[in-house]
Amino acid sequence: MLTGLADGPRKRVVWGTTLVLIAVTALLGTARGAATAAALAAPPVPVLSWGPCDGAGADAPGDGFECATAQVPLDYRRPTGRTIPLAVTRRLAADRAHRTGVLVLHPGGPGNSGVDFARNSYAALPASLRDAFDVVGYDMRGVARSGQVECWNDKEYSAAVDAARGVPGPGALQGAIRQGLDFAAACRQRSADLVPFIGTGSNAKDIDLLRQALGEETLTFYGRSFGSYVGTVYAAQFPRRVRAMVLDGAYDPRHYADVPYAYDAGQFVALDAAVGRFLDWCAQNATTCGFGDGRPRQAFEQLKRALDADPVITASGRPATGYTLAYRLMFNINAGKVIWPELGQALRAAQAHQGSFLLNPPSPASFDFLNVNMAVECADRVYPTSPLLLGALVSAEVSAAPLLGPPIGLGPPTYDHNHAPTCAQWPAERPSRFEGSYRAAGSAPILVLGTTGDPDTPYQDAVALAGTLDNGRLLTFAGEGHTAYNRSACVSTLVSDYLATLALPARGTVCADETPPESLGRHTAGIEVDETRDVIPALR
Repeated sequence: MLTGLADGPRKRVVWGTTLVLIAVTALLGTARGAATAAALAAPPVPVLSWGPCDGAGADAPGDGFECATAQVPLDYRRPTGRTIPLAVTRRLAADRAHRTGVLVLHPGGPGNSGVDFARNSYAALPASLRDAFDVVGYDMRGVARSGQVECWNDKEYSAAVDAARGVPGPGALQGAIRQGLDFAAACRQRSADLVPFIGTGSNAKDIDLLRQALGEETLTFYGRSFGSYVGTVYAAQFPRRVRAMVLDGAYDPRHYADVPYAYDAGQFVALDAAVGRFLDWCAQNATTCGFGDGRPRQAFEQLKRALDADPVITASGRPATGYTLAYRLMFNINAGKVIWPELGQALRAAQAHQGSFLLNPPSPASFDFLNVNMAVECADRVYPTSPLLLGALVSAEVSAAPLLGPPIGLGPPTYDHNHAPTCAQWPAERPSRFEGSYRAAGSAPILVLGTTGDPDTPYQDAVALAGTLDNGRLLTFAGEGHTAYNRSACVSTLVSDYLATLALPARGTVCADETPPESLGRHTAGIEVDETRDVIPALR
């Protein structure tokens, strides 16, 4: 992921800053010890009463899915105590005579609905999987139908993102730290009964209760982005319950949970490097891109400043600033090369103060996603609490990523990259955080997918996870964009065959069939990527 930056002094500065940052923070992470909890009584297995889905997810009530509610323990330290409801959906295997088992689809985020993910992704699965598996999804604790977490309300979030800027001024760091503290306090005030218990350790236990409720000895699992961390923790806790597992857009679990500043540093650089490669493509393909007149990096910096000084007032009446542009580009760059021409045209439209999907301010649906995204990661990750360390390392991360680092890292609490100002001041206990080894010793082989140009989960994270797992196997997609399944015919064939037959790709396999930038109007999917909607794309 760290390849592809322009040669010259900037590359040496970014690398130097990042390497120093990672070296320092690697020494500051929380030491991980073996789990020492005493054996507890087994929680009751939920009873699933299946029925109509009441319009969940896809708009077609006759789409073949059915829904149920699973009651699971709020606090697994008290497994027979208070419970919380989880929304679950499934579609039965089309070929009942040759049914293999259950395929759990877990979305990214955290914050996306797993019910919607399963329903909206079903048609993109090959017939071999739809025939053989009951396809299952669920809204994890704290998400959507399973008890939505609220920290900031819509009014507070709107005020914060509308005031943010693409080129933050003096005092922005201290402002971000104050906002992080305010957000953390709001979580404790409004969701105090839930936020300590939404970590991935408990989420993985929920999955195993769902396995039992579904009557399965083992599970087949596909998790993308944050779902890869969920799958990692599930396999670590229940290795013998894994039939097959695909972890797509994978996390380095130890850095994510225990050395979070170093993990964030990698994300900042990966995001900026991906945006930089897109802008470099614009410089070399000025007509197709349509933005920057051959100098797109300079034009991008000018555009951020221009929108800060003269925001576009959107149809909702809210302003679109340079921050809005950076926020939207952070998600849309995930779609890969295929939409680079559309991104260029969207930047050109933003220059002209015309309608552009890059000028859509975060919406109330976005705020639901962001509340969970922040709260779950603060429950999972332990940042050192030193205010001096917080200021120094956030500043270093932002400096290492000059394109999007300043607006994202010094902006209000939103997505992965700027969680430090909130999580370093997190007031809640973390009983649902996973604290054990990630080796998943004794599991079946686990297939890890890494995309070399991934802007969100850097490729080296997939390499690290495959090496961490006792039975990990890495499959590489040489391409741009976030995750790999159904963005590459090569990857998709190998993954689907593995899920269906357990046949692993050969060690060292690299797929290099990314769809290149397409002419305007030819794309069929991937444009206007929204943080509130996760879906497996249709294979091109």
